Amino acid sequence: MGPVSRRGLLALPLLSGLAACGFELRREPEFAFQSLAMTGFAPESPLAEELRRQLRQSPLQLVQDPSKAQVVLEALRDSRERSVVVSTSAGQVREWQLKLQLDYLVRTPGAEPLLPITELRMSREMSYLESQALAKEQEEAQLYRAMQYDAAAQVMRRLASVRLR
Repeated sequence: MGPVSRRGLLALPLLSGLAACGFELRREPEFAFQSLAMTGFAPESPLAEELRRQLRQSPLQLVQDPSKAQVVLEALRDSRERSVVVSTSAGQVREWQLKLQLDYLVRTPGAEPLLPITELRMSREMSYLESQALAKEQEEAQLYRAMQYDAAAQVMRRLASVRLR
C-alpha cells in the first residue's frame, strides 16, 4: 500500500466525523428564477464586473433589458472610498481605511419589491509608507478586489433567497 492510499485511509474517519456533525461544504446558490437584469451600476463599476463574472458561473441568464428579466437587481449606491485613519504630526499618512459601499434592492420588472433595500458595507485598514508607494498601490487594489468578491458573493446568496410570487 503506497503513502497516498495510507493518507486517504487515515483521513476517512476525520471526514466521516465531519459528515456526522452536520458539516457541509458551501454549495453554489440555487435560484427560483432564470433571468436577471442589473441596473443602476456605473458603466465601469468593478463591483458590477465581479457580479457579472459570478453570474456567468451560475445558471442565471443575465439580460440587458430589465423589462425582459424575471428579477432586477438595482444598485442605489455603488461606491469606493479611501480615508486617512492615522497620520503623523507632519501630515504624512500612516494608515488608510478602504471602504466599499453597496445599497441595492431586488425587484420585479414591474417595480414590485422582492427584497427590501439592503445596505452592504465593507472596510479594510491598510498601513502606508511613502517609501513603499508602488507596493501599497498593489495592496490597495488587492484589498478592493477581495472586498468586491465578498460583496458579490453576499449578493448572490441574497438573490438565492428570492422567491417569485
